[in-house]
Amino acid sequence: MTSIRILVAAALIASALVPGRPALAAELASDTLPTAKGPLVIHPVEHASFVMTWSGAVVVVDPVGDAGRYTGHGAPDLVLLTHIHGDHTSPETLAALVEAKTLVVAPDSVARELGDGVSGRVAVLAHGETVEASGVRVEAFPAYNLTEERLAFHPRERKDNSYVVTLGDLRVFISGDTEDVPEMRSLEDIDAAFVCMNLPYTMTVERAADAVLAFAPRIVYPYHYRGKGGLSDLEAFSALVAKNPAIEVRLLDWY
Repeated sequence: MTSIRILVAAALIASALVPGRPALAAELASDTLPTAKGPLVIHPVEHASFVMTWSGAVVVVDPVGDAGRYTGHGAPDLVLLTHIHGDHTSPETLAALVEAKTLVVAPDSVARELGDGVSGRVAVLAHGETVEASGVRVEAFPAYNLTEERLAFHPRERKDNSYVVTLGDLRVFISGDTEDVPEMRSLEDIDAAFVCMNLPYTMTVERAADAVLAFAPRIVYPYHYRGKGGLSDLEAFSALVAKNPAIEVRLLDWY
C-alpha cells in the first residue's frame, strides 16, 4: 500500500509539470453527492469494493477481504456483485456481511457459486432487469471484453453485470469488469460513474476515456485501475476526459 501511494503521489506532482494537462486532485477518503432525499456518501474500500450510504440505506459493492472494512457503515441493505472473480466476489466475506434484511444482487453465474447461508437472499438479475430495495433501484447491464486477447477474462456469454443504481434523483453507473461495450457507451442521464481501466483484464485508459466521453456522466470515478503492470495512468485518463469540460474526474483512495 505504501509503495502504491508513493507512485500516485509522484503522478500528482508530475501532472502539474506537464503543460496542457490538468493537475490531478488529491485522492478522497470519501465523497458526498447531494440528492433530493439527502446526501449520498461514497466510501472506497479497495480496488473494486466500496460502500454507498444514502437515506438510511447501506449499499455494498463487490465486497472481498476483511468484513470489518464494511461493517463500520452498518448492516448492508443491498450487496451488488458484478461477476465471479475473486477481487469482486467472496462467499466468505458475504457470509460475514449478510443479515436477514440484506438483498444480494448478482448475475446467475455468481449466484450459483454462493454458499447456502447466502443463496436464499439472492436476487438474480439478468441484463435489462431491475430490482428495488430500501428505496434503491438497481438495473443490470452487460459487462464483457471486446478485444481478442482479453475475451477469456470476461466472456460475453457468462453474462457478467454492470449496474445503474438510482438513489432518489441520482443515477450511478458501476462498470464492474468490462471494455467500452456499446451498452456502456449508450448510457443516458448518468450523474456519477465508476469506470474500470486495467490491463490485461479490462480496457486501456484511452478506451475508458472514450467511453466516458460518449455517455458523459457529470462525475467519473476511476476505479479498478491496478493491473499486472501496476497502476493505470490516471493523468492521461484525466487529460482525455478533459475534452469535455462538463465531466469532472474525481479520485478516491483505492490503494
